[in-house]
Amino acid sequence: MSDCGALLMLLLLLAVAAVASQAYQVNRNNGVEDGSKLIRIVGDVIFGGIFPMHEQVSGPLGQPPCGAVKEEKGVQRLEAMLYALDQINADEQLLPNTTLGALILDSCSSDTYALDQSMEFVRSYMNQQRDDIVIQSSFTAALQDITEYKCENGKSPIYEPHKPVTGVIGASFSGVSIMVANILRLFKIPQISYASTSTELSDKSRFEYFSRVVPPDNFQAQAMVEVIHRLGWKYVSTVAVEGDYGEKGIASFVSLSAEYNICVAVSEKIMRNAKPEDFERIVEHLDSKRNARGVVLFVDEDNIRKLLQATIKANKTGHFMWVGSDSWGAKVHPVREQEFAAEGAITILPFRNSLEGFDNYYKSLLPRLGRECEGVHERNVPHRSIPGKYVNCRNVWFREFWSQHHKCSFAAGETGLKKCTGTEELVDYKQEGLVPFVASGCRTCVSADAVYAMAHGVHNVIDDVCLDSPAHQLCDSLKPAPQGQQLLQYIRNVTFVGRQGTEIKFNADGDAYGYYNIYQYQRGEDGRYNYTLIGSWKERLDLEINMTQWATGAGEAHIPRSICSDDCPLGQIRNFQEPCCWSCVACREDAYVFNDSCRRCEPGWAPDETKSRCIKLSAEVISWTNPWAIVPLVFASIGILGTIFTGAVFICKLGPSLCFSLVRTQQRRFNRTPVIMASGRELCFVLLVGILSCYLMSFVILSQPTKWNCTILRIGLGLCLSLCYSAILTKTNRISRIFNQGRKSIKRPSYTSPKSQVAISVGITSVQLVGAIIWLIIEPPDTSEIYPYPLTAVLTCRVSTFALMMSLVYNMLLILLCTLYAFKTRKIPENFNEAKYIGFTMYSTCIVWLAFIPIYFGTNNDYKIQIASMCMCINISATVALGCLFTPKVYIVLFQPYKNIRPGPSNWAKNRSSDDDLDPGEHDDRRCQPNDRGQHGELGSACAPVRSPDLRSGSRGPGAPAGLEPIVASGGRGHAVQASAPPSPQEEEAQAPQAASSVVDVAAEERDRGVGRRDNRPHAGEEPQRRRGRAPANPSTPGRLDSLITHMKFE
Repeated sequence: MSDCGALLMLLLLLAVAAVASQAYQVNRNNGVEDGSKLIRIVGDVIFGGIFPMHEQVSGPLGQPPCGAVKEEKGVQRLEAMLYALDQINADEQLLPNTTLGALILDSCSSDTYALDQSMEFVRSYMNQQRDDIVIQSSFTAALQDITEYKCENGKSPIYEPHKPVTGVIGASFSGVSIMVANILRLFKIPQISYASTSTELSDKSRFEYFSRVVPPDNFQAQAMVEVIHRLGWKYVSTVAVEGDYGEKGIASFVSLSAEYNICVAVSEKIMRNAKPEDFERIVEHLDSKRNARGVVLFVDEDNIRKLLQATIKANKTGHFMWVGSDSWGAKVHPVREQEFAAEGAITILPFRNSLEGFDNYYKSLLPRLGRECEGVHERNVPHRSIPGKYVNCRNVWFREFWSQHHKCSFAAGETGLKKCTGTEELVDYKQEGLVPFVASGCRTCVSADAVYAMAHGVHNVIDDVCLDSPAHQLCDSLKPAPQGQQLLQYIRNVTFVGRQGTEIKFNADGDAYGYYNIYQYQRGEDGRYNYTLIGSWKERLDLEINMTQWATGAGEAHIPRSICSDDCPLGQIRNFQEPCCWSCVACREDAYVFNDSCRRCEPGWAPDETKSRCIKLSAEVISWTNPWAIVPLVFASIGILGTIFTGAVFICKLGPSLCFSLVRTQQRRFNRTPVIMASGRELCFVLLVGILSCYLMSFVILSQPTKWNCTILRIGLGLCLSLCYSAILTKTNRISRIFNQGRKSIKRPSYTSPKSQVAISVGITSVQLVGAIIWLIIEPPDTSEIYPYPLTAVLTCRVSTFALMMSLVYNMLLILLCTLYAFKTRKIPENFNEAKYIGFTMYSTCIVWLAFIPIYFGTNNDYKIQIASMCMCINISATVALGCLFTPKVYIVLFQPYKNIRPGPSNWAKNRSSDDDLDPGEHDDRRCQPNDRGQHGELGSACAPVRSPDLRSGSRGPGAPAGLEPIVASGGRGHAVQASAPPSPQEEEAQAPQAASSVVDVAAEERDRGVGRRDNRPHAGEEPQRRRGRAPANPSTPGRLDSLITHMKFE
């Protein structure tokens, strides 16, 4: 806007003010103008001042909106300005020979009324010829109409206008300062506020001449946000008074609170001229969010008082935790007579120390009662009868304050009030928080008081401009007042140390730097309430949290909660229902939390303890102390001991050189007995080696995977099973071929010798070995990590499921063939009872493997079950073979030696010719035929084949077929046939083909005769042969076949 346009607007405003000024008369009485009530103190330089001397009320139209006197913001601050003027005028260093005067107005806490009052600041300018503003004399005459006044000599009165205001101190409220600043800017009058903190006033494009000695609200809002954050509050409500101060302050708070994740539940605004029911509605809305107990207030002290009253009426005292801005500060007025409603409130106030000397000055003031102030209006008068007391002649509102404070009246007969004596003492006095900002700098902060900053600015102007002026007096070039634009530059560059050692200066925007004290309104042990300093803020918060007091106790542990929803535990995210209110949702166990979302970790990674990132998993291996490993290892250990024991029993029958001395004794007793000889020793040892390997594989499988372990596992897993089932397959195939061939032809089957059987078994096993080697070449062994389920990494041997299946398929084929042959040989005569043991072994093995396959491949997600099941399957398979094929033989050798008799010399047992039983001491002298069957029908019976002495020379007993050894009886009591020495292994090996040929011959004969199995049961009337102690007289052909089978077993 151009200066011309601004001037036109100003003229319009002044015209309105001129009309309004006719509504009251001006009476000059001791420098006091009644009606609008202002204070005018003459001086060389005039400082204007505007203070909220009264509360704002809604009065009749055309009447000032002034209510009760404000003691703290009004009276104390005004007296602080007057006190500062007295101190400066008495200072020989600051403005010597220059007297400061004052023009002080009342804003009545209303911006519109303050605008009317501020016209007084510019009235004197309308009478001056200035370089930048020219006012028509006609308009000036209109404003200053003196035609009605005549002197006694008939001359016109001489009009002497007041000196113009050099600068203005004030206002208090930001809204009032904004209104006044708009007027003062047009006349280029510098303005310094002691309390206005709105950030809007920092805009120098609009408020060029405005400065302030308090920091703006953005610093205050920052301090309040940090206080709330330190208290742990995340969910608060806000209340703002209508206008720049409240609205801009809350806007700054909301903007800054977002950085600390503090949410606003309810935002309320107190409108102008709000009624009591409006405050009740505000309290009701605040209470609708029960969890938001913290309430931030950017409200003036009058509305704070009304808000506390509404809280009391709603019975909500103690529920809300107030956080007040500097408009509350450390004032008593908002909480007077309702202290309990404000208990625990935290307030903020720009940092300051109490104004030194002001308390004594203020307490020494007494109101005027009579004519003590007649002719005196520029200073206070000492009281006539009370030493140290002064009659306040300058403050036109002091009598009104005194009457209100002491609840008395200066007028006689006023109902309900006592008469004021004027000597009452000020009790419960406490210096208002911003008093030092009016008159004195604080000790450690970098803010400046308003009066002293303005005085230093004028002082510096005089120093630079009035060089020729004697004794630092105001020169003509600065009269009637220094130029505002010139003075502004000096004010902005003020840097000095205040009366209390404070550095005073402004920033580029004319603002003071932020430094705040933090208070809490607490109840002392004596029951009295006080503001207690609990911290400070200067770019960062320093809060003594243990000094806080709450309804439930003192310290951090008793801080009330103001949170909508508690923070989610680690590993959970927030599901927002409304701002700052949420429910917690747990993430997967393998996920971490990132920006309120769950993110899964990569395989092999897991969330850390804070669930905020992923860390590499340590690969697991099954420990030998794990229950899943203990059972297979114990089982395998027992199996190894059993296998070694069985092998020892068998080995000790082969040669003395392989046994210890103790075992040699047993060897000489059982050496090459029928059970051992008939078992097929060579294949038995192959089978024992395979069984032992199966047990040892459990230790390999359960050991920590390495490249070498994996190599052994890949080869050994299939090889140990192949050793077992190749031996069993070779044995069952031999039995099947012998009996099938014997029923068809007398020709001896090929490859039935021990060496041939071993070669066949090795050949079958070599197929598995060659396949495993090829597998190792195609897929070299190595370790790898698998991830069967979340949060688990397992170190295993790298092998595919397909390759493992192929390795086991060959063994499955061997098992099926063994089972098939075991089924085919199930009807072999009972003397060859090993066939049924083989059958039982294979049937059990099939069941074990049929159970293993679904367990192993159905538990892919639990490596412990897989490993344990594989170990147990191999162990059980080995145990079935060991138990079924070897346990009966070991049992006979160790515990039933009478069944383990080898033939003796060529003597034939003697039998009695009759069927009567032998008498005690007698024996049967009849020779048993080679094909006779004993009483028990098996080895060790009453009639057994015996070897003739001349058998070693190639002769045979009568009727003995080729390769068949005679049988000797171990018959009657007290009579035993003496056995000869056994043949050498070379002799037995030479006789093996003959025995096989004899079996074939007998099988062929049995086929031709069609004779079934012999019934061994005794005829009717006969006693069992076992009791008679001799063999029947007429053995049948099946008995002969059994004997041949038995001899075949000796190989």
